[in-house]
Amino acid sequence: MKFNLSFFLLAATGTALADTDTQTETLPPIVVTATRTAQSVDESLASVSVITREDIEKKQILSVQDALFGIAGIGISNNGGLGKQSDVFMRGTNSNHVLFLVDGVRMGSATAGSTPIQDIPIDQVDHIEIVRGPRSSLYGSDAIGGVIQIFTRKGGGDLKPFISLGGGTYNTYKVSAGVSGGGGNGWFNFSGAELYTGGIHPCLGDPVTGQGCGVTQPGNGGYNNTSGSARAGYRFENGLEIEGNLLQAAGNNRYNGSYTDNSQIQQQVIGGKLRYSPLSFWSTTLRAGTNADMENDYLGKAFVDSFNTRRVTTTWQNDFTLHKDHVLTVGFDYYVNRVDSSLVFPVTSRDDKAGFLQYQGLIEGHSLNLSVRQDSNQQFGGKTTGGAAWGYDFGETLRLNASYGTAFKAPTFNDLYYPNFSNPNLKPESSQSAEVGAKGKLFNVNWAVNGYYTKIDDLIVFDSTTLKPNNISNAEILGMENQASTQLFGVIIKASLSLLDPRNRDGGPNDGNVLPRRAQQMAQLDLDRRFDKFRVGLIVNEQGRSYEDLANTIKLHGFTTVGLRASYEVYKDVLLEGRASNLFNEHYETAYLYNQMGTTLFLSLNYSPGKTQ
Repeated sequence: MKFNLSFFLLAATGTALADTDTQTETLPPIVVTATRTAQSVDESLASVSVITREDIEKKQILSVQDALFGIAGIGISNNGGLGKQSDVFMRGTNSNHVLFLVDGVRMGSATAGSTPIQDIPIDQVDHIEIVRGPRSSLYGSDAIGGVIQIFTRKGGGDLKPFISLGGGTYNTYKVSAGVSGGGGNGWFNFSGAELYTGGIHPCLGDPVTGQGCGVTQPGNGGYNNTSGSARAGYRFENGLEIEGNLLQAAGNNRYNGSYTDNSQIQQQVIGGKLRYSPLSFWSTTLRAGTNADMENDYLGKAFVDSFNTRRVTTTWQNDFTLHKDHVLTVGFDYYVNRVDSSLVFPVTSRDDKAGFLQYQGLIEGHSLNLSVRQDSNQQFGGKTTGGAAWGYDFGETLRLNASYGTAFKAPTFNDLYYPNFSNPNLKPESSQSAEVGAKGKLFNVNWAVNGYYTKIDDLIVFDSTTLKPNNISNAEILGMENQASTQLFGVIIKASLSLLDPRNRDGGPNDGNVLPRRAQQMAQLDLDRRFDKFRVGLIVNEQGRSYEDLANTIKLHGFTTVGLRASYEVYKDVLLEGRASNLFNEHYETAYLYNQMGTTLFLSLNYSPGKTQ
């Protein structure tokens, strides 16, 4: 296809680090997730992307999975449209190999191991930091593929209310409102939202083979989500800083299934932070929080089962400025996972205690980052992980970097103990990753290229023949991420191209096959242009083929989707916005037999003082 070929050529010519609007000169975003300390995106030795609140509003994004779709190195698998289970595959690793944090608190299901991103309300999100590559040497288990941290809306400055009303196809509507402020030393934000969609027919299940949802039930899969967030803090004159945060989302999800066909869901994150500098060179931070992931499942109106899990996190971190451009971080983590289910799990709780050490330095133009962590898992014993990264700047035009890191993932409670579909003999997964990259600016084009290799030992995969998870001896993943952004004739152009080769290397009958649900090519092109009070944008996503099973007998065909968006400032601080997704009604699957939404239209009216297009 001619269009697709030109798109890939554009994305491959060189690629982009900047995720900010290039119409005006802006400072690069500050991130904390890559090193657990504040640094600019340009300074980071890791491959980092930031999705800002401005990006969310400009692109009229309706969900977290929508925000992540098309980001370099990230693949999304969805089970039937808005609100349905969505899994994140980062750099070809498993969907539970990505650690999710919300305002510093570990989030996700202790039973399934993954994070229900479909239930995280995008209206409560200030920005999202994405760090690609292993981070177990700072965060412990789960961070084999990377870390995604979601920050809720913070506030600060003058008192500002905001409200948004919208609706569209598939009987979808959304309303959100809130207020923020706090003045100079304080900050607060209180907001709430309601999202409802009638949904689509989610699944074409095969009742004979049991594939997909295993049934051919008629009807659509509706979804509703009622959410709220609160975040507030204050910085005293002596430098003491305190902050508290709350994120809550609850709703109902309907889908096809022979065992269950609807669920009541609830997500809750509560956290608090205390930061102080006892001495000029020493900053200490104490953070604590909890995440509750609750689900009650029904078949019709009959109760079937419940999965209520809780993750409690406590961190004490100390940052010492040894000398200019030399920072030493010493920290301690404690987290515990608990399960309360109607099903019988032989083990319902386990904790993890850890200490970590990190050095960041700049020596004669060479940037260095060294980190090591020792985890003591209550169930699996001790595990040591480490990381090393190097970078060198050749002015603004070129920066080279290289890194190596190890990581691990403890089996989930479902992997080990789910009745009749588990394996109590599973071993923890471990990985080794190496990466080289370059980024810079050439002819007004910000570009970045990263190549990486990851080897995972004892990778846990679900075996459809035994209906149980098993460790395979190892898997190898080779990949490249390319990004670029520029501005041409007033049009902001951003492009990305991810190439991936994720292979099973267990030596058995599936040796050499592609790991399930990993597309080997993913690309995105985003164009945006502002005309005074009017703004218009176009986004193209392309994804290559993938496979549903280890044997590679079930193919998921590649696809291309096109979206349009437009906004108009009808009055000061009042925007009328509209978007059309999957404009050409492409029929595709990211999970076998699960449908995706066709052409989708959404129109909204938004009031937000000080908001710019």
